[in-house]
Amino acid sequence: MVKIRLRRLGQKKAPFYRIVVADANSPRDGRFIEEIGTYDPTKDPSEYHVNEELAKKWLANGAQPTATVNRIFKATGIVK
Repeated sequence: MVKIRLRRLGQKKAPFYRIVVADANSPRDGRFIEEIGTYDPTKDPSEYHVNEELAKKWLANGAQPTATVNRIFKATGIVK
């Protein structure tokens, strides 16, 4: 199964995430198929950038977003 999830980057206590498409069996910060956006929770308000075209393509192909990614997609208007 393919999932759309967050990949953690950044320093200790200063997280920065990339939204990636990855195989469900690969580790959180390991191998991924494609990067489709970023998420920065340290800013106020949280900042996120998503390539809508790629996100819709992967959702149409059956990729399952995690809860946090689904919330980001709803905020950007990709899913309802």
